[in-house]
Formats: sequence, structure tokens, C-alpha cells
Amino acid sequence: MKRKLTPQEKAVRRRQRREFMTIFINGKQKRVRRPVTIDGMDEDTFIRQNADPIWLVQYGMYEYITDDMFDQRFSDGWDE
Repeated sequence: MKRKLTPQEKAVRRRQRREFMTIFINGKQKRVRRPVTIDGMDEDTFIRQNADPIWLVQYGMYEYITDDMFDQRFSDGWDE
């Protein structure tokens, strides 16, 4: 008969399930850390959707800056 897990063992198992996921590599199961997500999106997608040009420059993420970000900023009344 299989024994029941103690509350400490259950807590460890829940934490590991949140932190790791199982993938297959060459037909074998491997446990890897889950990618970091913010509101269900990966970090890059969240930053692209929510960051303004000033924040991107401050953190050195120049590759995410587009021309339409500046057009939007100046059309919102910043050019007064």
C-alpha cells in the first residue's frame, strides 16, 4: 500500500511543480525551470507592449524602440 505524503512533502512538491516543467529531449524526460512570465506573458512581450521609449533607453533596450512610439508620444500633446 502506498503511503500518504506529509504536509512538508506536499509543500515541496507544489513548489517544484510551480518552478519546474517536464520536457522531452531525445526521447527522455528532463526537468527544466519554467520561463519567467508576467501576467501570463513572457518578459519580452510584456516589455514591448507596456514600456515607453524613455524607460527603454534608461535600461539600454534600444532594439525595442520603434518610430511609431515617438509619433504616438508627440500626438498625445507632448509637443506643446
